[in-house]
Amino acid sequence: MSIPNAKFIWFNGRIVKFEDAKIHALSHCVQYGSGVFEGMRCYETHNKKRNIFRAVEHFRRFHQSANTYYMKIPYSIDELIEATKSVIKENDFKECFIRPWAGFGLGALGLNPKNNPVDVVIAAFYWGKYLGEDALEKGIRAMTSSWSRINQRILPTTAKASGHYLNSMLAKREALERNFDEAIMLNIDGYVAEGSGENIFMVKSNKIITPPISSGCLPGITRDAVMQIAKKYGYQVYEENLTRDMLYHADEVFFTGNAAEITPVVQIDHMRIGNGTPGNVTKDLQDKFFKIIRREIDEFNEWMTIF
Repeated sequence: MSIPNAKFIWFNGRIVKFEDAKIHALSHCVQYGSGVFEGMRCYETHNKKRNIFRAVEHFRRFHQSANTYYMKIPYSIDELIEATKSVIKENDFKECFIRPWAGFGLGALGLNPKNNPVDVVIAAFYWGKYLGEDALEKGIRAMTSSWSRINQRILPTTAKASGHYLNSMLAKREALERNFDEAIMLNIDGYVAEGSGENIFMVKSNKIITPPISSGCLPGITRDAVMQIAKKYGYQVYEENLTRDMLYHADEVFFTGNAAEITPVVQIDHMRIGNGTPGNVTKDLQDKFFKIIRREIDEFNEWMTIF
């Protein structure tokens, strides 16, 4: 996807032209990947307002990821939310994807960026369905990656950090090169962790199961939302270690994420999942999820930033 379909970006406290949001080539984050980021969406509600989905939770994780890497973001959660509103308005978007990012800037080039400035960016741009325009309706094909998910003894897997995603990039590229849509990553113990950029769920006998955070998966904000929605509407939800073959024999499998939303997985490796089409539980959760975020259902109001 080509990103530059926005005119303005929020860069270190002010709105600038998209092409003017630049950092130096020798910035610490460029040399070492020492940045943190979020992925968020703004949806148009049924009454034509804008809704940033779970903005507080995203910016809370943004700060937590930065703190894990000894990085101090010089803006509060409230300030970041107001900045996000401003860049969406400046670009006149009704719906968009939002990419907050922070990284160590130009200064010391060694491994201790303690005194380097921290650059902070909030971008908003149009981004359609992450895994393809038909993905939500028809489902996708995934493969088990030969690359293991990073381990929490090596890197803090609860942080959404830029450098971590080299691991994901390898898995994603491998899947695409083998004509699959997405990768499923196992941890070093052989249990399912997540997709290259999504959390994963399976459905078996109407029970919804997802790997625990201890598997090494990112504690996804859409993951948490789907678990809460499912419980609200009477589903049994469990966090359990899953093996690859358990996914093969699932009734349904789906990915969650702010980019992926709720995407059915209809094939893993060369095994058809269920009957090879999106399942009823997945479609029910999709329906409820989109009605909630578009404010067609008056539930989970605390998740919404309406403006």
